Formats: sequence, structure tokens, C-alpha cells
Amino acid sequence: MTDDSSDGPPRSLLIAAVVVAVAAIVAVLAIAAVRQLPEQLQPVPLVSVPAPKSASTECTALLAALPDRLGDYRRAQLADPAPVAAAAWQAAPDEDPVILRCGLDRPAEFVVGSPLQVVAPVQWFELTEGDRSTWFAVDRPVYVALTLPSGSGPTPIQEISEAISKTMPAVAPHPAPVR
Repeated sequence: MTDDSSDGPPRSLLIAAVVVAVAAIVAVLAIAAVRQLPEQLQPVPLVSVPAPKSASTECTALLAALPDRLGDYRRAQLADPAPVAAAAWQAAPDEDPVILRCGLDRPAEFVVGSPLQVVAPVQWFELTEGDRSTWFAVDRPVYVALTLPSGSGPTPIQEISEAISKTMPAVAPHPAPVR
């Protein structure tokens, strides 16, 4: 007859090893769940719109001065083919982006008597469509459009206003005559 107690390590040591291994796996999974990497933002597709002054020095200077973050929104790549003088920021992959376009034509709705709002010395004209609004900087040598999703807050337009005021001189707005 052989004594089973002499074959291999003691049973209590095996149980302790299994408990430590399971605890290590649980710890690794818990850390991984807590420290998830932020979701990768996909390139933002933008439709081309007429922007006759998009290659201007003003637009080039503005694009170079744009911040990487606008509050909760971070700069996103544009999908090819990307329009000239455009930029986008996203808060999350499944949320609507903040979109900037430079060098556009004067919006047809911007006529004499249109209400303007001033944000960090830039005069803006607002067009609302559905749950998004597009703000046009109308007191600069070129028109700049900033499209904001609902609930984006004031930070994006404030920070873009600062970039515009640092890169472009103010000019008198030129609304179209009333139709």
C-alpha cells in the first residue's frame, strides 16, 4: 500500500494556489473594465459645399489656430474626400459632431435687419434646422460657419470665437438687402 499524502504538494497548498490564480484573474478583469480606453473616433464624413474663399490666407490661419478640444469635444479626422478649410470635433463616436467650415458664401438668409449675437468679439448670425444650429461669423473678411448639435453648450462657439478673433481682423458685416 502506498501513502497518497507523499505524492505531490499538500492539498491546502493546491487550494491556495487556485484561489490566488482566480483572484489574479478577477483583479485583471476589474482593472481592464475600469481603465477602458476611450472609443476610437471614426473619420467624420462631410459633404462639400461652395466655399469660394476656402483657400484664403484667413482660412489657412484659422485652421492652423483651431484647438484640439472644444469642451467635451475632441478633434476628429475628416473622411476622404475632405473639403478644404473644414474641421470637426466629436464627443463620442455615436454623437453628432461640431463642424467648422471657412470661406463660405454669405448665407442667403443673412439680410439687413437680421439679428446678430456677439460672442468673444465675433458677430454671429444663427440658422436653426432641426436639432442643429449653424452659426455664421459675419464680421470677418471671410464667412465662417460653425454647426453645433443640440446640447453642445457654449464652449465650442466661445473657443472658436477666440480663434477667429486671433487670426482674422474684424470688418463691418455686409448683409444682403431685404428681399
